[in-house]
Amino acid sequence: MTKPQQITKIFSFKRVIIPLLLGLSVAAFLIVKDFNKPIYREIESGKGTHYWVDANGNSVKESEELHPSNQTNKGNIIIEKQSSIMRSILNDWTWYSTACLLAAMFFGVMRDIMYMYRIRLLSDRKLSWKQSFQVIMLWEFGSAVTPSVVGGSALAFFIVALEGIPAGRSTAIVMITALLDELFYIIITPLVILLVGANAAFITDFDFSVLGVTFGVKSVFALGYGFMCFLTLFILVAIFFYPQGFRRFLYFISDKGIFKRRKMKFQKMGDDIVTSSKEFKGKSWWFWTKAYGCTVASWTSRFLVVNCLLLAFAPVADHLLVYGRQLVMWIILCISPTPGSSGIAEFAFPVFLKEFLPLGTSATLSLLWRIFTYYPYLLLGFLVLPFWTKRVFRKKTLS
Repeated sequence: MTKPQQITKIFSFKRVIIPLLLGLSVAAFLIVKDFNKPIYREIESGKGTHYWVDANGNSVKESEELHPSNQTNKGNIIIEKQSSIMRSILNDWTWYSTACLLAAMFFGVMRDIMYMYRIRLLSDRKLSWKQSFQVIMLWEFGSAVTPSVVGGSALAFFIVALEGIPAGRSTAIVMITALLDELFYIIITPLVILLVGANAAFITDFDFSVLGVTFGVKSVFALGYGFMCFLTLFILVAIFFYPQGFRRFLYFISDKGIFKRRKMKFQKMGDDIVTSSKEFKGKSWWFWTKAYGCTVASWTSRFLVVNCLLLAFAPVADHLLVYGRQLVMWIILCISPTPGSSGIAEFAFPVFLKEFLPLGTSATLSLLWRIFTYYPYLLLGFLVLPFWTKRVFRKKTLS
């Protein structure tokens, strides 16, 4: 099988359609469920059609606890459906709401521009803006069609190397990109949780069960955060403190089993990593400030998309709490076994941000969020792939 055929197989239509159908199916299920579910909204006493008696003391309005209002019991509850709520929102739509959606789109684009600038910076500008755009789109495409627990970094090594950058330097670029991303999360997340308060940042009604063992959000967060710290330490040691040891490790495995067939490539990668390590260690503080600044700007833009989407539909009293909830939710999405967290993300969004979502809009806003932050990469990656494949393999043929 030729290299172009291998790439086409990796980014096949089947790999695109599975997460697309999975995510849309969950979103459709949640929207239909919401549309058929009555919504009980409290209004001024005397203007409602029903009044509520909390018979079982669980503070949850249930249909059997609602009674038609009368002279003795003034109603303060009205019963609505999602369709009427969405119709009301659209009827009250303003230019401010449109501006918020445009701001969400702006931050979505800004996220990718910062990624593009960062990879140009790490490649010493050997990648043009066009190349950077295609690499980032395919990198995001790879992340979107592979399980989140695996991530797109394995494909990123392949994509960057085919741009003509030596294997070891490509490895170093991808590892440093991961390092910067993890450093953002490791530094920013505790600060935000400290500011908003742990009780507010962590929800309590979302649990995982694995082999009969139940994990709460705090437990999953602690495990994920610990793994990120370990990964960060590993990359720091491999690239900046002990590259010779990493090269020896690559030489060692190149003599074992299935790795023997690629012995020369593994050994050259080890040599290139040592060379790249020397280059990166010699970079100025300004270089690393720009690289980390791009990382912070990119990730902040990613999360501000949600803040802007929420503002389009309702006022948001605490933007920092919305930001903090997303940081905690990100850990859940990172361990998802589905491609690009499809299905899991659509379900988790209204769970983590429920108090910021207008009644009856949770499933719709969840789908809108994915339309802004996930589905475009499936489309763009699929469109960019043939042009990128043609360019990189024509370049290889000419060289």
